[in-house]
Amino acid sequence: MNNSELHSVQADLVAVLVAVTGGQPRILTTGSGQALPAGPFTSNHRSLQASLRAWVEKQTHHPLGFVEQLYTFADRERSQQLGMHVISISYLALTQELDEAGAAQPGWQDWYRYFPWEDWRDGMPGVIAERIAPALHVWSEAASDSVARSARWQRASMTFGLDEHEWNEELVLQRYELLFEAGVVPEAWGEDDEARAAELLPGAAMSNDHRRILATGMARLRAKIKYRPVVFELMPEEFSLLQLQQTVEALAGRGLHKQNFRRLIEQQALVEETGQMTAVGAGRPAKLFRFRRNVMLERAIAGNKLPLARSH
Repeated sequence: MNNSELHSVQADLVAVLVAVTGGQPRILTTGSGQALPAGPFTSNHRSLQASLRAWVEKQTHHPLGFVEQLYTFADRERSQQLGMHVISISYLALTQELDEAGAAQPGWQDWYRYFPWEDWRDGMPGVIAERIAPALHVWSEAASDSVARSARWQRASMTFGLDEHEWNEELVLQRYELLFEAGVVPEAWGEDDEARAAELLPGAAMSNDHRRILATGMARLRAKIKYRPVVFELMPEEFSLLQLQQTVEALAGRGLHKQNFRRLIEQQALVEETGQMTAVGAGRPAKLFRFRRNVMLERAIAGNKLPLARSH
């Protein structure tokens, strides 16, 4: 079937719904963790975003705070299967994993289950040196000539922070696309290929183009938390500064300098003390804070920058 035969268009809304629970970044999934929540756009809402909000809030029983459109993806494989153009209009949204009773809802997964190489909170993940770098060396050496081989390896080393290059936490999509091109993620092969199983990297696959959409959402949020106070959408009403720092670290996949982080939060007057204390494990009681509503409104316009510097 060629493109001229694809006359109809099906538009699906795909949501990257993010929560942070117990210091871990979580996403809502369907199909036993193999897909992101998705559904057809319904014309009884005034906009795509209104349709998404209504659908998500019905599913999660939580009002959505921050919502932002990501990109529109054209899924050629599904288009061929269904005999029509299929586009996925993706959104990033922040919510809570726990319901009003504090119980976990089904379908939530740690996003590092899908991208284990993205979690640098304890330094470079072992999978990069043990599996990814060797696989990308093989892919680079398979290029047609020395110029192409050099270009491939330079791209690989810059994208994954190899050799003398710094790790850039925002390049989530570029890293996934590179691994796709190198043929070391299952989605690059369509149907299961047992002969390729040993070459494939750890990290759960997703159906259709959903892992690509998830990578896009992760990258957008990692960039966004540096200059917009969206992280507060993920916090309980009262929290300690340690909880706030751990939430930022969970999303960024990077460790933060404790004193720099706290100094910046104080300088920007993002939070205020509640006058309450809480015990943190077996340690000393910690002050509880809440974010200042007027600052949220101001910062949404002016922006702020969180210190996403290396912890070492």
